[in-house]
Amino acid sequence: AGFDPTAPDLHLGHTVLIHKLKHFQDLGHQVIFLIGDFTGMIGDPTGRSETRVALSKEKVLENAKTYERQIFKILDPEKTQVEFNSRWMSAMTADGMIELSAHYTVARMLEREDFHKRYTEGTPISIHEFMYPLIQGYDSVALKADVELGGTDQKFNLLMGRDLQRDYGQEAQVVITMPLLEGTDGVRKMSKSFGNYIALEDKPADMFGKLMSISDVLMHRYYELLTTEDLARIKSAHPMEAKQSLAELIVARYHGAEAAREARGAFQQKFQAREFPEQPDAHVVLTPSDVKDAGAPSISLVELIAKTGLVPSKSEARRLIVQGGVEVEEQKLTDANAVIPLAVGTRLHLRVGRRKFAVAEYRN
Repeated sequence: AGFDPTAPDLHLGHTVLIHKLKHFQDLGHQVIFLIGDFTGMIGDPTGRSETRVALSKEKVLENAKTYERQIFKILDPEKTQVEFNSRWMSAMTADGMIELSAHYTVARMLEREDFHKRYTEGTPISIHEFMYPLIQGYDSVALKADVELGGTDQKFNLLMGRDLQRDYGQEAQVVITMPLLEGTDGVRKMSKSFGNYIALEDKPADMFGKLMSISDVLMHRYYELLTTEDLARIKSAHPMEAKQSLAELIVARYHGAEAAREARGAFQQKFQAREFPEQPDAHVVLTPSDVKDAGAPSISLVELIAKTGLVPSKSEARRLIVQGGVEVEEQKLTDANAVIPLAVGTRLHLRVGRRKFAVAEYRN
């Protein structure tokens, strides 16, 4: 299976394929984890409505270093061969590239749904994007692959590998496609570019909290694709208990059992008992310089939430307030124009979003 290091973090979506590789290892096979450092500089056009921004070689290699470290949270290093496709692609001559490109036609490329859509809509398609499936397919030739794993969205590229192997006199590989894991929004595939991902190196509490934020329907999907638990038994359990068990199981896999238990305990303290944590995520000290009228001090709710640093902007603070994601002293406030009165010594307990807490104090 191959992975382009377009971002520094592997996430749970990647692990669907990586766990399938582990299953092959458990059956006695040697697996190849292919890091697409060459293809990563091109950018996979699969599902794209426009050309990806190209990454520098330095950025791709920097990201690749984290991949090498993270995969062995799952794979057995003794049965894993790590390869980089730059090893053969960087050595390919112009003659070799022309020979490779002669194996496929533009008409065949335009059979791909994403390319066809862009072509009919008049959206530009760069020549190097046409080369991406060819280069991915050639990886199978270079590795003399017997079996290649990929997501369902990679079917065209995987079959390209079979065609090229035949053209180069090899036996065509077996192709196995795996379902795509939806991100925390439950709509699009998990991706850093969509902001709906759970990284393998997220802190235990953050990983646990993100898993607890998914819908009950998506929870069943995560059980199906990320665990070996009996789905019928899970569906008969209480959703909250099942979701906490899922979160603890996955956190334990990447951070250890003790960290997972602590994350579960912290979650229960924060959200089930609704107790304010002893150590909030932010502590803000307000002074007269932060208010408009020191004689009758007050601060807008939007400004207050923005000052916690738990949201990236005032517009995000406003959106969160309107959607009911902000509490002040356990009271949900949904008026984005609300103003909070202050007095010297005032201490406010804030809940920002589903998993963040802050304390704000006003001092003279």
